Amino acid sequence: MQLIRGLRNWPDLPGTVVTIGNFDGAHLGHQAMFSATCKMAEKLQLPASVLSFEPLPHEFFLQKNTPLRLHGLRDKVRSIEAASIAKLLLLNFDHQLASLSARDFVAEILVNRLHMRHLVVGDDFRFGHKRSGTIETLKELSTTLGFTVEQSHTHLHENERVSSTRVRGALQSGNIAHANSLLGRHYRISGRVVHGEKVGRQLGFPTANVFLGKHSPPLRGVFAVNATHIESGVQFPAVANLGERPTVGGRKLLLEVHALDASPQWYGDHLAVDFVQQLRQEKRFDSLDELKAQIARDCNEVRALLGSI
Repeated sequence: MQLIRGLRNWPDLPGTVVTIGNFDGAHLGHQAMFSATCKMAEKLQLPASVLSFEPLPHEFFLQKNTPLRLHGLRDKVRSIEAASIAKLLLLNFDHQLASLSARDFVAEILVNRLHMRHLVVGDDFRFGHKRSGTIETLKELSTTLGFTVEQSHTHLHENERVSSTRVRGALQSGNIAHANSLLGRHYRISGRVVHGEKVGRQLGFPTANVFLGKHSPPLRGVFAVNATHIESGVQFPAVANLGERPTVGGRKLLLEVHALDASPQWYGDHLAVDFVQQLRQEKRFDSLDELKAQIARDCNEVRALLGSI
């Protein structure tokens, strides 16, 4: 998949099949839209393309108190790539883009620049200045601007509407299994392994510290996970702590991964962490000995749950 940042870098193509959205989490509903896009792209022999935004529109308008993202940009890109999308265009959502009328957004960006021939959108899609554009707007414009529109209807899983909001709620409540069922895969956080303060090593449980950057995931606690060293493909069961380490006076959100029965040294490489089950909430212990004893119990619980290597 080709990642393209900004319209100025978009190649001159004879036509495209496009789907538009935030696609935070790339859940089952999003995957249905990707599938419909790829199916039409194959039929028309045109590249299947995704148009998304950075920052997300609601982050631009609200600035503060926005919902926590399910994915950082790296994981979002990889999830879209996994759906066999050919091109991902990221547009900077700014005042200029926000001020475009619905018609100008379609005419200037989708038709004149992307040469869009077919558009796949969700049932709640809104676009243009003050979200004035609707599916009816698109259908009206399609007759004069020369494209077709396909509306992807609400995707249900076990009679429940699949949405990023529901996935986020499941993660925040610790119901990892439910979140995974809505995603159609394990919830994943990936990032570069960086040097930490070596607290885990001092306790006898060395960890790989996964760099989160600006991403603040919508879950906290101690988890059973399967981790994958991306460069080699090596997988291993592990205990992950996502929190601030209150027992040792932590103040910064960290994702620390302790491999069962192994001490990998992968500084500078990338780790993908797939969440399987929450073991407990993070808590402050009265002593380091109490913390070590609890970590040992956590490891035994993960061994029973996932097995050791």
